[in-house]
Amino acid sequence: MKLAELTTISAGHPFRGKIPEKSGSGIRAVQMKDISIDQGVCWDSVIETELAGKKQPDWLINGDILFAARGSRNYAVLINQVTGQVVSAPHFYILRVNESSLMPEFLVWQLNQKPLQNYFDKLAQGKLTKSITRSMLEHAEITVPPLEKQTQILGLHKTLLQEKKLYAVLGSNADKLMNSIANELVAGKTLPLKGMKI
Repeated sequence: MKLAELTTISAGHPFRGKIPEKSGSGIRAVQMKDISIDQGVCWDSVIETELAGKKQPDWLINGDILFAARGSRNYAVLINQVTGQVVSAPHFYILRVNESSLMPEFLVWQLNQKPLQNYFDKLAQGKLTKSITRSMLEHAEITVPPLEKQTQILGLHKTLLQEKKLYAVLGSNADKLMNSIANELVAGKTLPLKGMKI
């Protein structure tokens, strides 16, 4: 199915220029600097701001998806843990799933996988800073397996992410150990290598 058939797609809030910081306003704005494909939204870095103009804000709610329409990579993150009034920067499209047979988390996963990433790379305008138009996003082909299958895939995805983090820690520890041995050798010290563990 086309993404436009499964979601409501809207643009981020139309700030002009740099988003102003206004402490105590109670209104926050999620920007590109606040998100990552691995961590989602880092709420600690989201600034408070003020809104100008008469446009009714499109407040973010839990379950919304932010799609980075501009940047070196076009990817999606799930919005959760929203408290208070939050808008997104204009560099995002906001996707709101309107089909009960599709889990927002699964849509995020699918948008970030190779088949759709290849689709976005092929159509994106610009080389360094890629830009995806609303029409390109609307026409993205989404596969909707049964909810049970979506849950299974998300469970596997979570497990693999945890394993990747563990391997990253092990790799970092191995590097530290090798560097320590090299430094000790340079210093002329002898290390008992037998029984060393990472």
